[in-house]
Amino acid sequence: MKKLRRAILLPVLLLPVVLTPPAPVHAEGLDYPETERIEHYDDYHGTKVHDPYRWLEDDVRESEKVAEWVEAENKVTFGYLDTIPERERIKKRLTELWDYEKLFTPWQQGGKYFVFKNDGLQNQDVLYVRQSLDGEERLLIDPNTWSEDGTVAMRTTSVDPTGTHIAYAIGDAGSDWQTWQVMDIDSRKVLDDKLEWVKFSSATWTRDGKGFFYGRYDTPKEGAEFQSTNLNMKIFYHRVGTPQAADVLVYSRPDHPDWSFWPAVSEDGKYLVLHSSVGTDSRYRIFYRDLSEPMSGMVELIDNFDYEYSFITSKGSEFYFQTTNGAPRRRVIAIDVENPAPESWREIIPESEATLDQANFINGQFVLEYQEDAKTVVRVFSESGEPVRTVDFPGIGSAFGFNGEADDTETFYSFSSFATPPSIFRYDLANGKSELLDTAQVDFEPADYTVEQVFYNSKDGTRVPMFLAYKMGIERTGDNPTLLYGYGGFDISLKPSFSITRLAWMEMGGVYAQANLRGGGEYGEAWHKAGTKLQKQNVFDDFIAAAEWLVENKVTKKEKLAIQGGSNGGLLVGAVMAQRPDLVEVALPAVGVMDMLRFHKFTAGRYWTDDYGSSDDPEEFEALRAYSPYHNLRPAAYPATLVTTADTDDRVVPGHSFKFAAALQHAHTGDQPVVIRIETRAGHGGGTPTTMRIEQYADIYGFVVKNLEMELPPEVEAEPVPLGSP
Repeated sequence: MKKLRRAILLPVLLLPVVLTPPAPVHAEGLDYPETERIEHYDDYHGTKVHDPYRWLEDDVRESEKVAEWVEAENKVTFGYLDTIPERERIKKRLTELWDYEKLFTPWQQGGKYFVFKNDGLQNQDVLYVRQSLDGEERLLIDPNTWSEDGTVAMRTTSVDPTGTHIAYAIGDAGSDWQTWQVMDIDSRKVLDDKLEWVKFSSATWTRDGKGFFYGRYDTPKEGAEFQSTNLNMKIFYHRVGTPQAADVLVYSRPDHPDWSFWPAVSEDGKYLVLHSSVGTDSRYRIFYRDLSEPMSGMVELIDNFDYEYSFITSKGSEFYFQTTNGAPRRRVIAIDVENPAPESWREIIPESEATLDQANFINGQFVLEYQEDAKTVVRVFSESGEPVRTVDFPGIGSAFGFNGEADDTETFYSFSSFATPPSIFRYDLANGKSELLDTAQVDFEPADYTVEQVFYNSKDGTRVPMFLAYKMGIERTGDNPTLLYGYGGFDISLKPSFSITRLAWMEMGGVYAQANLRGGGEYGEAWHKAGTKLQKQNVFDDFIAAAEWLVENKVTKKEKLAIQGGSNGGLLVGAVMAQRPDLVEVALPAVGVMDMLRFHKFTAGRYWTDDYGSSDDPEEFEALRAYSPYHNLRPAAYPATLVTTADTDDRVVPGHSFKFAAALQHAHTGDQPVVIRIETRAGHGGGTPTTMRIEQYADIYGFVVKNLEMELPPEVEAEPVPLGSP
């Protein structure tokens, strides 16, 4: 998910779960644990809905019964995976491909240059610092020293404007909860500052570098840290060298506990700008405070949640915003806080046919990142909004970076595509020249692969783009193993970027297909809204149509087609396989939102009502119930399914996948395996160590290879490497 109501429960006694030890794997199927079904019903607006696996929502760390179920399911799953000989060969090749120096986009702050690096198989990326771009590199922070298994990660960082201190967030076992600490950059001394119960927040420094603003929640009740709903976010100011207990409360809204905040400080240091949202949609109220006046209060500049207003920078009393107000694909405007009436707003850069993703102000110029049919286009404009130039890229792909401040003359970016490893560039804002700094050296030949973009019509006639990436020489015979990936939600766009796991799939002879479904941000606000709430079915129709196009155009056939998605994409796969169990041969739903009637009752789930709606609303309840994967499984022969989740995921709590897997095993009438792989000490994906990711994808691709009856080409076959179970 990109950022950041209530069923009536009928009382039911939850009886102890009865688990039958799994039997050995048989050629014709698996013996799954006998998961207890209970007579639990919820009343939604007069409709009784059965929830037979409600007990699987309990936190695995607190419930012995759920822990026993997890152990039993994993025993079946890994027993099955252990029978797949290709799994070990895939792991070895994944390890070989992964073992290259990872390149990341550097950034400059306070006269120093910072860059993350990974020598290949390090579990976590390491942060380095230089005094100049070509100066000697010095180790700053190495998270690999924080835990033996690599599950303690550095999630984000923030360097103060003077280049003196760096604040960094530490996440344990993939949890969204973060603990912030502060380091003196020159001495590498970690200070005593320790900020806890931080989530979905950055550290935004004042210009003097003496402290920063951040958001945190109240300390949760013991035992409810990883499942309780996140409410009442507060913004604090932390002064370096003081305890968290001394932090100053800057802003909170106890009258609106569902509001979230994130701060920005203007480059001149005069203003604190506060964005507020009620969900995941980019629709913000804007508050500001004059930091030069100690007694000043917070002023509301935008008093509604109707549109996006993302602060870019300020000049004097004028604030520059990226907004959807009057521009579904976004434009840039200026608001004078001394004359804030809407009729006085100035349009600087109007909406274009391309979708504006990100706006920065560097070297006195606006640098705008757009996407055209999901491909990156970057354009530079003068301060007054006149076009200056378009940045030249070495092909069709995705560019990331272009950060900086108003007086910087340079910026940095990376460029990659499905078959193009990342390259790092320095961009000179004065002359518009890109200088190649480095290119990742991966053990494959990019020229052996090709990428194309196709368009197909969805059920209602909507034209939808899709990328295809594959090895040269593959022909449309209808027999190609194909992996179709989708997301379709939260205004998130799927762009053509490089991935070792996708490369490994293509190297095995597979076609990788990535559909740009409605619900994403590829074509602006209208495209996003067409895949939300009462129109969410459009997303599933788009994905089904993509699968049908691949078959009709002889890219593949049903028996050679797998579908994959994670988080909201896990919901996508779950809903599609429930609606069309005949559509594909293999389904791979990862960390999915599977119970659409109760998702908003856990951790960050309440934010997602922007996209999904809520079962508290009668009309939205009907729409949610109609596609909720957990509630729509019926007796049928389902595709071979590998559900994946993690026991410490506190974004999409694992109970979603637990309940879905149990219901799927109960409803399944076919011989195809339907199993769940439950990772331990892992979360929603962020901070997952390299070794764990390689293990996960060896299992996923092994499962796919077996169930699509693929034959691995000779170049990926190798001597077996032992695989460990979690």
